[in-house]
Amino acid sequence: MTDLPATADVVIVGGGVMGASCAFHLAQRGVKHVVLLEREPFFGAGATGRCAGGIRHQFATAINIELSKVSLRMLDDFEAVTGRPALVRKCGYMFVLTRAADVARFEQTIALQRSLGVQTEWLDGAQVQRRLPACSFADALAGTFYAADGLADPNSVVMGYVDAARRLGAACHTDISVTGVLTTGGRISAVQTSAGTISTPTVINTCGPWSAALAEMAGLALPIVPVRRQWLTTTALPNLPTDFPFVVDFSQSLYFHPEGGGVLTGMSDAQQPAGTDQTVDPAWELTHMERACARLPALEDAGVVSRLAGLYEVTPDAHPIIGATPLAGFYVLAGFSGHGFMHGPVCGRLLAELLVDGAAHSVDISALDYARFTEGRTILEYNVI
Repeated sequence: MTDLPATADVVIVGGGVMGASCAFHLAQRGVKHVVLLEREPFFGAGATGRCAGGIRHQFATAINIELSKVSLRMLDDFEAVTGRPALVRKCGYMFVLTRAADVARFEQTIALQRSLGVQTEWLDGAQVQRRLPACSFADALAGTFYAADGLADPNSVVMGYVDAARRLGAACHTDISVTGVLTTGGRISAVQTSAGTISTPTVINTCGPWSAALAEMAGLALPIVPVRRQWLTTTALPNLPTDFPFVVDFSQSLYFHPEGGGVLTGMSDAQQPAGTDQTVDPAWELTHMERACARLPALEDAGVVSRLAGLYEVTPDAHPIIGATPLAGFYVLAGFSGHGFMHGPVCGRLLAELLVDGAAHSVDISALDYARFTEGRTILEYNVI
């Protein structure tokens, strides 16, 4: 039987990167009775465990750039803080642009990135082709590259935070489903689970693609929908350059990055309906691989090592919701629209600041509040893959 506490100062629901980061940062700040609940048998088995592991500074809004600046530094220091390396690989991100409209927009965003201290390189079409000799980009108009972007390991980050949180006294449990959220007098009073009820004044919703369902239990509408995305890894590509970056064919939402001697590649389906189906769609895989082979011809001779589908947690403006809600004691940390893994470190810290200090100060997140959707303050992220 799970030894679930009857009371808690904070209950965090969802044991991916956001929940694990919250648990650690709250415990680090001295909150004594923190409970993290994950319904799967393992932490990070949901959206976090099914992501491509990319980490980047190249965004189109100041808030996302600022989140990346702090969060990626935290990944660099991850082993010193948690005792486990995040397995960061700074292979760089290369965005390849083949549409004039994207060129014009990226010219604006690169200026924003540079103004915030991210010195992204601008390349013309010929320079893109020279930097990517293994790829076929005769139609490239321009590109952007930042060497400090790259990859990190989702499982290492989740378990690094979970193990460190436990050492600080947090109770982190798997195989427990939340079945209800109770309120009294307009505020959170308890969480009902498959292993018993926990009385608590504070719930943090880190359920990612399933966050709207948890909010509904509390009587709260949350504008977050799950959308399927899928990718695969290949057998070794012997002629892949050792400096091959994370390549994004932006107009097609097609990407490649080095993985185990081969590549991991995915492509977003713009017509994919919302839903929680996490099975691989073979028809879309065929479409994806036809486009992928046209860009990286070596894939024609490669085999498939693994394939996986997961879920993005999408908001109307492709930015997360971070912070309090109209229901007192109910906090949200969700809706990252494909960018959650890389922002997990800083966002767990920000939630701890909100709860312990009364305000977030590592990054100004006032633009990411719950009320922005009804008050017409949305800010659209253009650099979504």
